[in-house]
Amino acid sequence: MEYRAEPHVRSDLASTRRDAAVFLDSIPVRDISGPIARQNWIARWTKTGDAHCRLAGLKVKKGALDEATEAWLCALTAFEVARRLTDEGDLQIGDVPAKLEAGFQRVTSLLEQKVQIVNIACDETEVLGYYLRASSHHSPSPAVICISSEQETGAMLLGRLLPAVIGRSMSVLVISHEEVSRHSRGRSEILLSYCLDFLSVRAEVDATRIGVYGDGVSAILATDLAASDRRVAAAVCDGGLWNCTKTLASVGWMTRAANVMDRDVASARRSQSSRQLRCPVLVVAGGRGIVSVLEAIKLQADCVAARMDIELVMPRMIRVPEHEIENFVAFDDCIFKWFEQKLARGSALSTTVG
Repeated sequence: MEYRAEPHVRSDLASTRRDAAVFLDSIPVRDISGPIARQNWIARWTKTGDAHCRLAGLKVKKGALDEATEAWLCALTAFEVARRLTDEGDLQIGDVPAKLEAGFQRVTSLLEQKVQIVNIACDETEVLGYYLRASSHHSPSPAVICISSEQETGAMLLGRLLPAVIGRSMSVLVISHEEVSRHSRGRSEILLSYCLDFLSVRAEVDATRIGVYGDGVSAILATDLAASDRRVAAAVCDGGLWNCTKTLASVGWMTRAANVMDRDVASARRSQSSRQLRCPVLVVAGGRGIVSVLEAIKLQADCVAARMDIELVMPRMIRVPEHEIENFVAFDDCIFKWFEQKLARGSALSTTVG
């Protein structure tokens, strides 16, 4: 399938994201494996982003700020596609992140839903976050704490998520992995609980409908928060599998027997870890996540048998030598549609009562 950046683009975010998702699902492995072909794809999506930027500038001059905002969101999506295609050795790698950062700054300056940089006090320290309030001002609505992967800053994650969350009746608080992980495990949970406190007292947030999403390794942090703080109403996390795997490995090492755990015991361990989670859970398996598909399927089977609310999502990936490209567009849309479902007023009430 041939894709090219048109010199004239429309500021249609839905179409741009649909085109990006189709492209990421359809990249021929033989094309993306070669450095020249990959750089051509990077150049084409970068040009697409540049075209949206130019269109946004024209819309600003005409005073059409809503259309300018949508054009900038289109640009963010296009630049993010280009970034996903880059390797450390690619010549364009320095250019694309700079364009993403500039696009993020421009779109946040135009948004009707202003992005606030917040410092959340926690005893003698602070957690820096980016807060985007829900688009609806009529009644308290859900909120989600999003923790970036270890490779991304909070600003990078928010820039990626903005096109997916803008316009939803949902507030978002984005925290970087580094802000939380540099502290001890117990301390990290306390810091994230303070983030829950921050959201709970805001007039636009329904304190009974707050979720948490941990990207990449931060899925462990999301699990720990959901297990330790019952205010979490839904969690996209690892379902306790990291702790379970670590425990099973330790037992196997201490007994010097790789097969010391039979299936029933392993199943019980998985269920024990996941039973600490009192809210609906979505486990990300495969791809850049820390959970293997096989272990996630086993966990889901154990939890379904125990009548626990757990689902799996497996990001669509293109695998090439030493490189994996995730369909982040489809993945992000899937995550926030799930949150909308689980944090809906009726769903949150039934979860609390149960």
